[in-house]
Amino acid sequence: MKNLMMVWMLMVAASTVAQSGTGDVIGTFIDFNTQQPMAGAKAMIRENGRVYLALANEDGRFRITGIPAGTYQVAGYFQKDSTEKVTVEVPVEAYGNAGIIYFQNKTQDTKAVRVGGGRYEQARIRIGETPVTTLTAKEIKNRPDKFSVVDMVANSNSDVKKDEDGGLMFRGARKGDMIYVLDGIKSNEVFNVPSCAIGRVTVFTGGLPAKYGDTLGGAVILETKSYFDLYREWEINQPD
Repeated sequence: MKNLMMVWMLMVAASTVAQSGTGDVIGTFIDFNTQQPMAGAKAMIRENGRVYLALANEDGRFRITGIPAGTYQVAGYFQKDSTEKVTVEVPVEAYGNAGIIYFQNKTQDTKAVRVGGGRYEQARIRIGETPVTTLTAKEIKNRPDKFSVVDMVANSNSDVKKDEDGGLMFRGARKGDMIYVLDGIKSNEVFNVPSCAIGRVTVFTGGLPAKYGDTLGGAVILETKSYFDLYREWEINQPD
């Protein structure tokens, strides 16, 4: 009962705190006919009245920074030409790779396509070159261990084990030496959250960012779904 009350208090407090985890979107614009990079092309993400922009460099590469973690659609614009929208998953403190996005003449029958990018491996490379494990809502939905945060974390990273007391133990650290962050609220105990409410789980086993505190172990960062996550998911599934 005590644990249930604690979870309820954490969830209520978290509902008043905006999710602050951000990431980047990277990609490359190429002219389909000439196969040359589209220097100066504009990458754009529109989200709930906000616009995120970046210009491609001489190699056609772009990077949109400071985007709240979630699923977005990115499109390219150059003079009067544009590309189709590409769906990209943006992890926390990492980048979503849109791959190669082609500009094509609109009079052609073929459509603009993307090469590469898209699906992530379980271990991503974060900003700062730190390997971390991230589970997205889509991945969690199909996991048999989704009803236990401890089991999901332990089964997703070989550097984390479940101890005899049902807690988490990080390799190279003492038992219980870890940080659990639920929507920005820190705790030394891992609380369960209904799997349908989880937006993403990020596990740091080294190179822990300073904002999460000082520990010799690791950190489990759990973010619940927000209104904006649900809205973006609905928007992406709407026909153009």
